[in-house]
Amino acid sequence: MSEELRTSKEELSNIVMLEDENGNPVPMQLLDLIAYQGAEYVVFYPCEEADQDGEVIILQIVPGEEPEEEAYVTPESEEVLDAVFEIFKEKFKDHITFAD
Repeated sequence: MSEELRTSKEELSNIVMLEDENGNPVPMQLLDLIAYQGAEYVVFYPCEEADQDGEVIILQIVPGEEPEEEAYVTPESEEVLDAVFEIFKEKFKDHITFAD
């Protein structure tokens, strides 16, 4: 198996299909999972070229009624969103250049 093929499979394993507000599927690349103040958050990056403006999307994981079910919701406070983003930036400071 070539290195290029392995890389492609690894990248594909990080793709998650979410639904937008209209119920349309939106492929997102999962960049990180962050625990903060007793909750878990995911950091996504849009796969679609039209959606790529250099910004990540941070959503909170909310467990569903069934063990395998979960939902992603926007964090309720700007402070939590900022704190999770700061953790993400610190973890990836050697791999990603962040604009101020």
